[in-house]
Amino acid sequence: MRKTTSEKLKLGVFVIIGLLIFIIAIYFIGQRQNIFAKTFSISANFNNVNGLIPGNNVRYSGINVGTVKTISMVNDSTINVLMNIDENMLYHIKKDAIVTIGTDGLVGNMIVNIIPGEGNAGAIEPGDVIKSYTKIGTSDMLNTLSVTNENAALLTAKLLKIADAMDDSKGTFGMLINDTIMASNLKETVNQFRIASIEASKTIKELNTIISSINFNESVAGVLLNDSIEAKKARRIMTNLETSSQDISTVLNNLNETITNIKEGKGAFNYLSNDEEFVNNLEQSIKNINEGTDKFNQNMEAFKHNFLTRGYFKKLERQEKKINK
Repeated sequence: MRKTTSEKLKLGVFVIIGLLIFIIAIYFIGQRQNIFAKTFSISANFNNVNGLIPGNNVRYSGINVGTVKTISMVNDSTINVLMNIDENMLYHIKKDAIVTIGTDGLVGNMIVNIIPGEGNAGAIEPGDVIKSYTKIGTSDMLNTLSVTNENAALLTAKLLKIADAMDDSKGTFGMLINDTIMASNLKETVNQFRIASIEASKTIKELNTIISSINFNESVAGVLLNDSIEAKKARRIMTNLETSSQDISTVLNNLNETITNIKEGKGAFNYLSNDEEFVNNLEQSIKNINEGTDKFNQNMEAFKHNFLTRGYFKKLERQEKKINK
């Protein structure tokens, strides 16, 4: 069956329109993926890319500047993300910029955000690896919230248990809350502490007054506190006094031992002090000696007046007078 001219014309128009639509779609897709634009590559390392895939957008300060080219594992804890960036941004992105992975809206696709740095670093160069910051993923946040809720529930249960125990006057706090006598005693104790604090403050003020009234230049306390030589002398005097005290104590101990020996021993002192008969005999002997001395003096006086010996005594008196002259 031969086709008519009108059918061929319609087929040609349809093919042309289809080619135009295909070319336009390829252009928009290529423009979106930076296929036809001049680009350069930079990369960043992450611990977790949170579902990022090649082709996702790269934004700088909220502006689309490129796409994710490849995602590769460096090791078991590091993932490298290679990005194609529009060449026009080469002098705008600095070396101190930070790369993060976020979402496009609440439930949108994953994107890479480049956050400008705050320093004065130079512009990045193709092939640079810039710093990255891994945000906490939604699953991690949900796990954290779950653990937090469990801990909050346990804490609430324990607090309720403590509150019930306190309401039943169990434990120290419960007793303090419900026992009025204990509360009054505690109040009295606190009041006594307050009074003691006031008295201590007064005492400290009085001590400060006494200390401030000391003349540190002329008083003994001032000399002892300020003059090291006088302090050494005072220390030496105290040492000598201590030594003298020890010597006196030794002498007193020796005297006590001597007196004890005199009282308890068998020597002459003990015999004289304790034997009354001996004392009486000694007293009588001394009395007899005195009487004998008086009689001897009387006899000598009688010899002086006797005519036989009177000349001899007169001669002795004359010799004594010559010696005195």
